[in-house]
Amino acid sequence: MLGKYIEVHPEVKSAIENNQPVVALESTIISHGMPYPQNVETALRVEEIVRKNGAIPATIAIINGKLKAGLTIDEIEYLGKGKDIHKASRRDIPFIIAKKADGATTVASTMIIADLAGIRVFATGGIGGVHRGANNTFDISADLQELANTNLAVVCAGAKSILDIGLTLEYLETHGVPVVGYKTNELPAFYTRRSGFNVDYSVEDTKELAFALKAKWDIGLKGGIVVANPIPEEYEMNYDMINNAIDNAVVEAEAKGIKGKESTPFLLAKVKEITEGNSLDANIHLVYNNAEVAAKLAVDFAKL
Repeated sequence: MLGKYIEVHPEVKSAIENNQPVVALESTIISHGMPYPQNVETALRVEEIVRKNGAIPATIAIINGKLKAGLTIDEIEYLGKGKDIHKASRRDIPFIIAKKADGATTVASTMIIADLAGIRVFATGGIGGVHRGANNTFDISADLQELANTNLAVVCAGAKSILDIGLTLEYLETHGVPVVGYKTNELPAFYTRRSGFNVDYSVEDTKELAFALKAKWDIGLKGGIVVANPIPEEYEMNYDMINNAIDNAVVEAEAKGIKGKESTPFLLAKVKEITEGNSLDANIHLVYNNAEVAAKLAVDFAKL
């Protein structure tokens, strides 16, 4: 029955069937993360990095109502140029399918489609979480519930720094989602290597992490793992400057009544404007870094 809804690229399908390493990649960054042609160039470069490190890339999206695990270059180009590409989270998937529409997948929906395809490692920029002021708005990303229930290792640069990171960690702890620092004891905060919050565990190599993943799922502990991989030092933004930019962006969003799924793209766009574009460059390089670590993790996981 699943074949009616999902289409796995032949290269990805062959790799999964033969226990070869595969890395899932989201598509929101293509359709909603940056302008054309930079979005397409970045997506193709991420796929190239995954290949260079020994794994098969599987960029995930919804095209013409079909869930796609692995895209062609033409399909990536289509998403990059598209004017009517929905931002697709868990709740949106059935309706995008029914309308035979197009959707760029968030962390949550990428996890769902990757899991359906049998992929266990996913590289993204940063996860969503509990938004600032959530004690009044209850604005909590669907990413967190997906991490609680779906068996994927999500390699990211921590939680997006526009969020309430402390509450995000509390939510993950409540749902039993381990937050693991890759060569760090402190949770990175997307643009910076610092957040002021510790991770649950720290690992120095992907072999140890792969073994922990296998043990978790072998004994029936469902749910994902957050692999927090800090942005490379040379691309890190100044901690105080980026936090001031975010504070200003949050105030403006509140004044304009922007909330829900519209808040993250608005805040990221405002931070980019305030930092004169430096945040976009940092974003691109942290995604590259995550793709490299995810590929190495997928290679080690496939050996177990």
